[in-house]
Amino acid sequence: MVTSLLMAALLSAAPHPFNIQDQVRLARISSPAVSPDGQQVAYVLRTTDMAANRGNFDLWMVPAAGGQARQLTRGPAADTEPTWAPDGKSLYFLSSRSGKTQVWRLPLEGGEPEQVTDLPLDVGGFQLSPDGKSLALGLEVFPSCTNLACTVQRLEAREKQQHTGQIYDQLFIRHWDTWKDGRRNHVFVMPLAGGTPRDLMVGMDADSPTRPFGGSSDFTFTPDGKAVVFVARAEGRKEAWSTNLDLWQVPVTGGKPVRLTEHRKGTDTGPVFSPDGKTLAYRSMERAGFEADRLRVVLRNVADGKERVLTEKWDRSADSIAFNPDGKEIYVTAANLGQQSLFAIRLDTGEVRTLVEQGSVNEVVTTRDGYILYTHDTLTAPADLWRTHPVARMAPMQLTTVNAEALAKIRFGDFEQFSFEGWNGEKVYGYMVKPVGFNPNRKYPLAFLIHGGPQGSFGNHFHYRWNPQTYAGAGFVAVMIDFHGSTGYGQAFTDSITGDWGGKPLEDLQKGLAAAKARYPFIDGKRACALGASYGGYMINWIAGNWPDGFECLVNHDGNLDERMAYYDTEELWFPEWEHGGTPWENPAGYTKHNPIDHVSKWKTPMLVIHGGRDYRVVDTQGMSTFTALQRKGIPSRFLYFPDENHWVLKPANSVLWHDTVIDWIKQWTSTR
Repeated sequence: MVTSLLMAALLSAAPHPFNIQDQVRLARISSPAVSPDGQQVAYVLRTTDMAANRGNFDLWMVPAAGGQARQLTRGPAADTEPTWAPDGKSLYFLSSRSGKTQVWRLPLEGGEPEQVTDLPLDVGGFQLSPDGKSLALGLEVFPSCTNLACTVQRLEAREKQQHTGQIYDQLFIRHWDTWKDGRRNHVFVMPLAGGTPRDLMVGMDADSPTRPFGGSSDFTFTPDGKAVVFVARAEGRKEAWSTNLDLWQVPVTGGKPVRLTEHRKGTDTGPVFSPDGKTLAYRSMERAGFEADRLRVVLRNVADGKERVLTEKWDRSADSIAFNPDGKEIYVTAANLGQQSLFAIRLDTGEVRTLVEQGSVNEVVTTRDGYILYTHDTLTAPADLWRTHPVARMAPMQLTTVNAEALAKIRFGDFEQFSFEGWNGEKVYGYMVKPVGFNPNRKYPLAFLIHGGPQGSFGNHFHYRWNPQTYAGAGFVAVMIDFHGSTGYGQAFTDSITGDWGGKPLEDLQKGLAAAKARYPFIDGKRACALGASYGGYMINWIAGNWPDGFECLVNHDGNLDERMAYYDTEELWFPEWEHGGTPWENPAGYTKHNPIDHVSKWKTPMLVIHGGRDYRVVDTQGMSTFTALQRKGIPSRFLYFPDENHWVLKPANSVLWHDTVIDWIKQWTSTR
């Protein structure tokens, strides 16, 4: 007979349903970098320090052919952006171990990391020149300063001021989660052996790396190392309503940067040179003012500047570019029917073929012998490193298992993709995730997740903020609909939401819910809650007044209540101007057509409202106003406020509180009554 103690031990060792504690503790892999000989891959692994309420970032390495991974750095400092020296004997990386973020070097044949730069300012990103003798650095400086000391002196003088007032003469006054203080990200070049960094953007009132999400991929050395190509939006007073990012080129010796893409009025980004140095590839949006236009791959002849759009006939938007070693193909990732797929595109013909279709592929790099390495994740598997070979047509091979021990103790819900006829009879896709421990003879409450963007997607991806498995682990069916406006289904599908925020998407959501209930009889349609953030939060407010009997409860994270006022509150003005057909004074009807505030009188569904105090994209007064309306109408409601979070909830403890509050709210209103 098994003793009670042994039984307890067996039960404690049994895998448990996935939960938010698992989500915040899982390791996250990123930034793969292949050694010059193609034999090793360095990468960054983020682990969570719950006591310190933050992530730790360390460097690891694994053989490119597969094998045992080994840790290269450890400790509380953030070690990121591994970059191989040309001889393959050392790794350069960014580290905060000195108290400031600087470039360090790790000799791989033995020895401790050595500090390479010792600058008075943090390094925001770097690139190593092809010959390994120079560094291109991203530094935040005052554009009018001629040296770093000038920026340091201005910051020190500001600290000594007794007043706190800030004066602005043009937008932006704040961006994403940061108030502007006059500094810009500029690209500098300095000798690796030491010396004075040279600003290659002297006087430019523009950022490279771009804000708020740019990084080291925004600048690169030319193959001969004599110049740097960088991405910047130099639009002066029009910056807040312009999407015109351009490629610029400047000699490493300094001079006036030359705008390479002046003829292109949309976003131009992601410069990558071919292995022979003769071609510059980049991604380009055709339409000015539209941040969700299709990113076409453009090939530019370095010798004469002539350009060719490689992917004009391919109805997908390229998220990245990597050349194969012989320069005859490029590999790109793109949203694709609820996946983030990997494609190969021939440079001579533009022929596209799919290499990895299912799941989510990101951060593609290549080896000298033709292998492709990338991160890959799915709805039931967080990201690991994988490899494949496009010529040998080998099956994808997993190189790392960074969460193997943790995953052995976790149970996930099975998932499946489905489709239905949405608006105008057009095919629309969605996903259903079953509850963990699914019993086909039971009825389950529903968590109906609505993605943001609106030009976004909830697909076959392991998300660290909106993960349907957290609801599956709590006993819910999770359903996600990629309504009209979503990405990965062709540009016309994405474009269709413009000027119709509350039309086609709402119809798709209604038909998608009906299709899911008909297809999956275990869904209890009378115990359903809808959840959304950003545009999804807007849609929750829209549903409250235009589908008031659709759900038992609602959860609204960082969603607009009043589209008219939201224009005046937000920072990136190009977005509402495109989506609503101009400014509110030029086209007031565009802001009232589908405005949730005009339908508050019909609200009756209990709602949880969540907002971040540092969200300058959808400002916190929109959430406060939503809660005020709910309270004044006597509707059961709750307000969760994070003064230290932006448009996203990033701190581990805050993420736990977010999920606990949300799941408790859904359980409260979807329990059997």
